[in-house]
Amino acid sequence: MSDLFQLIGRKLLFKLDPEDAHGLSVKTLKTGLVPNCAPTHDPALRVKVAGLEFPNPLGMAAGYDKNAEIPDALLKLGFGFAEVGTLTPLPQAGNPKPRIFRLVEDEAVINRLGFNNGGHDAAFQRLSARQGRDGIVGVNIGANKDSTDRVGDYVAGIRKFYDLASYFTVNISSPNTPGLRDLQARESLKELLGKVLSVRDELAVRSGVRRPVFLKIAPDLPDTSLDDIAAEIALHPLDGLIISNTTLARSGLKNTSNAAQSGGLSGRPVFERSTIILAKMRQRVGANLPIIGVGGIDSAKAAITKMRAGADLVQLYTSMIYQGPGLPARIVKELSAVLRREGIVNIADLRDRDVDDWAARKTPD
Repeated sequence: MSDLFQLIGRKLLFKLDPEDAHGLSVKTLKTGLVPNCAPTHDPALRVKVAGLEFPNPLGMAAGYDKNAEIPDALLKLGFGFAEVGTLTPLPQAGNPKPRIFRLVEDEAVINRLGFNNGGHDAAFQRLSARQGRDGIVGVNIGANKDSTDRVGDYVAGIRKFYDLASYFTVNISSPNTPGLRDLQARESLKELLGKVLSVRDELAVRSGVRRPVFLKIAPDLPDTSLDDIAAEIALHPLDGLIISNTTLARSGLKNTSNAAQSGGLSGRPVFERSTIILAKMRQRVGANLPIIGVGGIDSAKAAITKMRAGADLVQLYTSMIYQGPGLPARIVKELSAVLRREGIVNIADLRDRDVDDWAARKTPD
């Protein structure tokens, strides 16, 4: 499938506007025209994180399936889990178009979408329709751009999807909603985590099921902010971190036509920066808090590097734009091959082997 995509699919899709191409890919997955990939049932790839049993550590990151239209189709591509959203209480159109830009030479994308989605109610109907099916599907929640109570928007997301989500991601790290990243400041984070986790705990008692909550942070934070986040996390029953979202940095890019576009940069150029932040946070939060590593994952080698730097699980998105829908199955297959070749019983045994090395590196300018 990958070779066919490289020869035909990518050329055709890249003739389209990036946002139109994305929409077409979602519609294609909804029709089932993309062949399902045989799942890799390799016990060595199973990972238990935050009370959930993941069949493999590779997930689809939020941002692709913004409206919870195709989580099961994504799982059939070989992903061990899929994350939908970001979902806001009310529908919103997002920022003006054009707002997605390919940087082909860098295998990267800049986007300034701005949490465009159909809102809680539409996604609730879709997720309700798949209730009872197998597969881990996380729900990424956010705040409306014009909300007067952003913390309340996150609380509303927990309440709305509690019976449907395998886990939640509290996304406070998108650079495309003005002021959203301010919630990463310690006092704001204290209020957010306090209220979100309080309602989660309330619903856990009522339902008898405790849904994990992850916090997604930016890759552009200085060490002092990492210290503050780690200190605040230690005071709350958070289940894990997702590191990281897109970056505002533009260092080392080959592309000259789109590099100056505003928005968040994702893809291969983010790998080093996000992995350094991952390792630094692993040092700060210790060994017990789960971390999902995101940013520049485009191969089994990149996935393993993230895990060795401190990640329990990994997610991708942008690399599938460049390598096609066969990428997740290929990565999972290659992960199995690496473990067999190196005599590793379980992929979790790779975690943290290179944390100190990555944490000592200088973040790119």
